[in-house]
Amino acid sequence: MHQTTPRRPSPSVLSPLRGAIGLLALVLNTLFWCIPLFVLALVKLALPFEPVRRLLDHWLNALASGWVAGNGAWIRLALGTQWQVSGTDGLRYRGWYLVNCNHQTWVDIFVLQHVLHRRIPLLKFFLKQELIYVPVIGLAWWALDFPFMRRHSRAALRRNPELRNQDRETARRACAKFLRVPTSVMNFAEGTRFTPAKHADQASPYRHLLNPKAGAMAMALGAMGPRFEALVDATIVYPDGVPSFWDFLCGRVPRIVVQVRELPIPQDFFTSDYETDKPFRTRFHRWLAALWEEKDAQIEAVLSSRG
Repeated sequence: MHQTTPRRPSPSVLSPLRGAIGLLALVLNTLFWCIPLFVLALVKLALPFEPVRRLLDHWLNALASGWVAGNGAWIRLALGTQWQVSGTDGLRYRGWYLVNCNHQTWVDIFVLQHVLHRRIPLLKFFLKQELIYVPVIGLAWWALDFPFMRRHSRAALRRNPELRNQDRETARRACAKFLRVPTSVMNFAEGTRFTPAKHADQASPYRHLLNPKAGAMAMALGAMGPRFEALVDATIVYPDGVPSFWDFLCGRVPRIVVQVRELPIPQDFFTSDYETDKPFRTRFHRWLAALWEEKDAQIEAVLSSRG
């Protein structure tokens, strides 16, 4: 008797189902961890005493770490992505880090959280003010003391230079809170996601990167001082094309390459004033440009060797 092998559904049929399951897992994981997080946030709001806040910050970070671990579980089980990660073995979970990365898609955030989870302390980002209104997760970011920054146009800054001081004060207050417990302060120096149109508009000298912006990184260094132990420089490459978040959920990202380097931060970066010290500002820009040239070369090397 002849037997036929049952036909498996094609990947194109399974992808939307996988995406729906991934999205459901993300939503349920978020709600599971956000409910106790919001309860602790209300306690923190009602009892604004330093010893209480220090204790609650540990608990809030632990809940956020549980959320990252939950996301990591469905990423490993459901997506089938091949991960090529290097440079994370020597990192320490206890301490303070400034983290820098190139930025191409919202997937970058999940990639960094997944790769650096329990390698370094919880990642905290500088966010656009508008993101506080994102349902559920916006309140979670607020509860975890993520700094919300207002984006001002160059014209607005020319009309009202005092706006720069508002941003610096926001960063200073946020970083003062980060000093309570070990924290990794995350910065996308490009300031926005890479696209070919933005690359052309900037006339960027880099092949795979936009021009880096030094302001946010300089503010964090000035506010945190030598508490930062090192710079964790991460480079993310999607050899098969930059995915959308839906592509990621659907398992359409065959391979992700993440290269991590732990680099020393020059000691004078902690004490110099980026806004008023012009020679230091020039030196800082050169340091960041050299970092960007190396990162651009890393990306080119990965893309040249694909396949």
